[in-house]
Formats: sequence, C-alpha cells, structure tokens
Amino acid sequence: MHIHVLGICGTFMGGIALLARAAGHQVTGSDIRTYPPMNNLLAREGITVHEGYDPAQLSPAPDLVLIGNALSRGNPCVEAVLDRQIPYDSAPAWLSREILQNRWVLAVAGTHGKTTTTSILTWILQEAGLNPSFLIGGEARNFGVSARLTNSSFFVIEADEYDTAFFDKRSKFVHYHPRSLILNNLEYDHADIFPDLEAIVTQFHHLLRTVPGTGAIIMNDAAPALKQVLERGCWTPLQRFAGEGEWQVRLDTADGGRFTVLEQGVERGRVSWGMVGTFNAENALAALLAARHAGVPLAVGCAALQSFQGVRRRLELRGEAAGVAVYDDFAHHPTAIAVTIAALRGRMAGEGRLVAVLEPRSNTMKMGVYRQTLGHSLQGADRVFAYAPADIGWDVATALGSAAQLYADMDALLRALDAELHAGDQVLIMSNGAFGGIHERLLERLARRNSSAKS
Repeated sequence: MHIHVLGICGTFMGGIALLARAAGHQVTGSDIRTYPPMNNLLAREGITVHEGYDPAQLSPAPDLVLIGNALSRGNPCVEAVLDRQIPYDSAPAWLSREILQNRWVLAVAGTHGKTTTTSILTWILQEAGLNPSFLIGGEARNFGVSARLTNSSFFVIEADEYDTAFFDKRSKFVHYHPRSLILNNLEYDHADIFPDLEAIVTQFHHLLRTVPGTGAIIMNDAAPALKQVLERGCWTPLQRFAGEGEWQVRLDTADGGRFTVLEQGVERGRVSWGMVGTFNAENALAALLAARHAGVPLAVGCAALQSFQGVRRRLELRGEAAGVAVYDDFAHHPTAIAVTIAALRGRMAGEGRLVAVLEPRSNTMKMGVYRQTLGHSLQGADRVFAYAPADIGWDVATALGSAAQLYADMDALLRALDAELHAGDQVLIMSNGAFGGIHERLLERLARRNSSAKS
C-alpha cells in the first residue's frame, strides 16, 4: 500500500511514517517546513518528502493519505484529497487500527516531560529484554530514532493531548487505549486548541475511560488538575507518586544525578545516571512504575537508568567553544522553563553564569497566554535574552522585565550574545522550533573568537 503523509516533518507524523515504512508500506509525504531531527531521520530511511502542498504530489493517487492535525480546510492537498475522493484518515486512528491492536500499550500523558519519560520507559523495557515498539515525540539518543516497530507485544507511546485532525477534534490519546498509563502533570497549554484548562481536563477524563480495570494508572500526586480528572471517575487501579503519593524520590546529590526510590518511606531502589533535576528523577520514577506493571522488576529498571542517554533537544549539550557551553532545550511553557533552568543550575560549578536565551515560538506563547508568569520562570538565570519579532503581537518586554534583553533581529541577538559571553558561562537556548540555527551560529562565533586569539 502507498501511504502519503501530509505534515510528515512533525515529530509525531514523522514517527508515523517510520512505523508505516517498517510495516511494509511504500511511504511518501510532504510538509511546508523541515528541520532537524525529523528531516534527517526521514532522509536516512529513504522516505521521499515533497516541499509544500502542491496537489501534483497526489498524482498518481496514493492508496491512503494520513492528514496531520496542522493541516486544515483550504490547504491545497486537503482540498484535492476531498475533491478526488482519495481515502484518508488521521494518523492516530490509523495507528490504533493497524499497529496498536492486540498490543500492551504503555502511554505517557501530561503537559511536561512526555518525551523524556516515554524514552526512559522504552529504554527500561529494552534493557529488560522486551524489545518494545515505540513512538516518541523526539529522538531518543539510545535508539537514534523516534519510532520503531518490532514483533514485541509491548508498544510505548507518547500520548499527546493535541487534537487529532481537522475532522476529529478529540485529543490524539483517546485512540491509543493504553493498559499502562502515566499521567505526569497537567497545566493549561495549547491555547490555540483549548479555551481553558477545564477543556483539557475533559479530554484527560475521556482518556481515563479507555484504560481497562486490569490496567494501571501512575499519577503525579503533586498536580492539582490531575486530581480534577480523577474526580470525574477512575475505573483502574491507581499508583500515586510525588506530592503525597506512596512513591517518592529522594535526591542523594544536589543535581539529582543520584536518587533513591521510596515506597511509603521504605527504600526500594537506588539510581545513578547521567540526567539531572528533580523533575527528571520523578519522570524516571513514573517510568519505573509503568515498567513494573508490565513485569519488569524495580531493580532491573533502576539498573537500566544508568545507561540512559537522554533525548535530543532536552537539555542537550550542543557544543563548547571559548570556554562557553551551549545547551538546547525544547522548553516552551513557564513551568518547563523554570525547572530546566533549575536543573542546569544544579549541575553548574564554579563562577560561570547561566545565560537563558528564549524564543517564544509556540502557538500559546505567541498568543501571550503566559505573559503573567513568563518573567518569573526565568528568574533563575543570571542573564536573559529573548528573540521577539515585531509581529509577535504582545508586549514581551513588559512581561520579561527590564533585566531581559530583547531583539527582533537574529543577527543582532547573536552579536549581543557574542559580546556578553565569557569563559565559564552556560548558555541555555529554549525554543520548540529550530530557532534559526542559533546554536550552531553561536558556537561558530565563539570558535572564531578562539581562532583570533591564537592568531
């Protein structure tokens, strides 16, 4: 079967393309914007990607078109699919019908930490010898891909609450029917889709309705909105972690590189790994409990974490030059920004500064929803720089405060950073997009500084 994927370079749709290819289908696709890591992953797999949405790409007609949720009526390819009566579906529905049937689905849902937690859980199952299939919204470094199809009965999936397609406005995760479900947290996000937090709570309630009574729900007890979800009904055994839950982590080092797993105050395991931050330790705890439900002993899971390599674009060190370390992170919500800064701060030693560089790029950011909390989330940084194009539509300067430096031009931002940074500084660049290749461009500038000094 020839499957054509519209919106193929999104992390989810790109993963769907990889799974369809692994299932034996001919796969092509198109998108209007391509950037790492997905464009590189697709190229390595030999999947042809058309630039733009010219309907000519649908001739001859594919057997099935999977339409990403970023596409809507008026898109030339969408209109051509409808006019020509080419069979089409949403990616989540296709995934549920063709791949997830008769598998033990382990799903990770929540506003923050889904990609990392899904990657951790997948690695634990891998190290336990279960060889899981998976679909992750990022590139797990242990695997080098965002999706994989195996003959295992276990499938690990990042369960996104974003809508399914222009013709199905339910959250993607209602299609997955998990047996093991992690609820990491829940805050207001995706303001372009949901009018308020209550609307997201409703979608999470629908998700809980799909989990069988023989399954397990692992919930972050420190998330008030998740408790609202539970108040609407829960038909599945529940395990709580963090907050006042029965499962806790105790950091044994300031940066969280070593921690102890506790059940009702009793030590159940110890972990030493390369990740940092309380939030990552709690992500790991949730993954350990989900894996335990699938039959992996806690000790095996704790041992697996030692070799977990993290996820690209999640506090990823992109390089060092002139004594300056440059990190890349996907953070685009005030809570995620604050905990990421805190995690990097916990890792730092010496007198260097933490310099935060932010692109308010997500749809919710562009709408100014976080203007009251964004400034506070950045207070853990020593210096704050932000890229705010003139057409952003709201007063970023007032939201961030006088201490932040704003630039509407990328070259001006790079010049300012080059002038500001000195040896020992740690630069944390945060965006949910490519940010104009700022990481490489900044490292190149810093490297030229080294070359000039030698000359």
